[in-house]
Amino acid sequence: MEEREDRGGGGGGGGGYHRAAKRLRTEEEAGREELEDGEQDSAGEEAARSGGTESRSRKSRGTKDGVEDSHCIPPSPVVHVRGLCDAVVEADLVEALDKFGNICYVMMMPFKRQALVEFDSVESAERCLSCGTREAVCVAEQQAFFNFSTSQRITRPTNADDPTSGNKVLLLSIQNPLYPITTDVLYTVCNPVVNVVRIVIFKRNGIQAMVEFESVEDAQKAKLALNGADIYAGCCTLKIEYARPNRLNVVRNDNSSWDYTKPFLLQRERGKGRQRQAILGEHPSNGHGSHYPLLPLPGNCRYRRSSEEVQDMISYPLLLPKTSPSYSSSSSSSFLGHSASSSVAMVSGLHPAKMNCSCIFNLFCLYGNVEKVKFMKSVAGTALVEMGDEYAVDRAVTHLNGIKVFGKKLNVCVSKQQAVIPSQVFELADGSSSYQDFSLTRNNRFSSAQSSRNIIQPPAAVLHFYNAPPTLSQHQLHKLCTERNVPAFTKFKVFDAKSASSKTLSGLLEFDSKTDAVEALTVLNHHQIRIPNSSNPFTLKLCFSTSSHL
Repeated sequence: MEEREDRGGGGGGGGGYHRAAKRLRTEEEAGREELEDGEQDSAGEEAARSGGTESRSRKSRGTKDGVEDSHCIPPSPVVHVRGLCDAVVEADLVEALDKFGNICYVMMMPFKRQALVEFDSVESAERCLSCGTREAVCVAEQQAFFNFSTSQRITRPTNADDPTSGNKVLLLSIQNPLYPITTDVLYTVCNPVVNVVRIVIFKRNGIQAMVEFESVEDAQKAKLALNGADIYAGCCTLKIEYARPNRLNVVRNDNSSWDYTKPFLLQRERGKGRQRQAILGEHPSNGHGSHYPLLPLPGNCRYRRSSEEVQDMISYPLLLPKTSPSYSSSSSSSFLGHSASSSVAMVSGLHPAKMNCSCIFNLFCLYGNVEKVKFMKSVAGTALVEMGDEYAVDRAVTHLNGIKVFGKKLNVCVSKQQAVIPSQVFELADGSSSYQDFSLTRNNRFSSAQSSRNIIQPPAAVLHFYNAPPTLSQHQLHKLCTERNVPAFTKFKVFDAKSASSKTLSGLLEFDSKTDAVEALTVLNHHQIRIPNSSNPFTLKLCFSTSSHL
């Protein structure tokens, strides 16, 4: 049945900085307004809506708006910046604001197009705001807006009392990790700026890494050049802060950790450079045109070390389209350590009575297109999930392995199968089929038309809902949770309508726990809601939010 207007889908500088300047813009404090600037499949739209609403309100209030806002918030050495363009990195902010005073720390919020900038004094921040109320302030050739933050200091992961303190180890949070992040990828990104000593990658809340450099000064240079940049075009965005440890302990060299001080690593291939907006350019498996085994990297980096000769190409696995007769495991070896990659995931630990093919689709579709789902008759509580490509499987394994659904812990891994074959079809406990083909459903969110709007998020206690009827109420959603026997949400927030004629509703739902949110999403995602005097139902869509709470 045709759905209703299916709308798009689904976080310093040690010792201060010393550079020439431009100017800046700002926004309301991040903690005061949780804007969904990039939710799975509908994030970009929400961002545009929030920015558009703010812009309209500012225009209606005139130029005095900035003065009024700054007077409502006590003066602070921390300035909140908003309206930044996608290509902005920390260096652009420092270059624009350094003329107002010494900058102690910068925290980027890439998907919100915002940042926090801490000056060494309130006077410096006041000069910044005062200048911004008189004339346009630009960062990376785009006007920005700013006001005082509600915080008097940006919290550092190191919790250092000295605002100018730094560390030679950086904490890299990779946001929207559409593609695998390995030590080779991070080395290729960081080493052209300054020498990399050690790298450790870990997966807790999403994908993070610690990168150790030779000195605090080198770490500051890397943070300045890379904070806020995309590793690949439109995804894998770097949010960089100083880490707590001052030295990394690497026990083995592989895709998750590497010590570059070992002698035998001297012959390792070194990639070249970064691009301001997309450090490694387009990923070779982005679905646009043919796939190539080698990716040429741009050399126009402002912060590249010119004295070191590095190779012009970095090797990637050759990925052939799934429709190609020559597609096989040997033609697409993964750089995740699997001996043979596959676009099929195997998931076990499924609740025998509450999980079916649709529930699996509702959960796995957040990380890639789902082609087919088949429960195994010979192994109870186990299913095979064929996805659009091996990267979708990797994302599913990264974010779904180990989570609890209906009291059972899921085990998600790469299958040895290269495709799901609809054999031995039987009836599940709820009466549904053990096999289902989702290749033609409109609910897949990674088609060429929508994939750029997806934001990959790990399971969280806050869900983002969209494509809901404009008349949907909190009471109706609570009733739906009760009817479908899933945990009810505890907090409810609706986003302002994009326009007066908006035909759908979107917002946030906060649950008591991550497990409750996962179970609600598994059952309610893509639930069809009918309203009076409407021929077509609305397909409610859910995804994990970037917000930690409401």
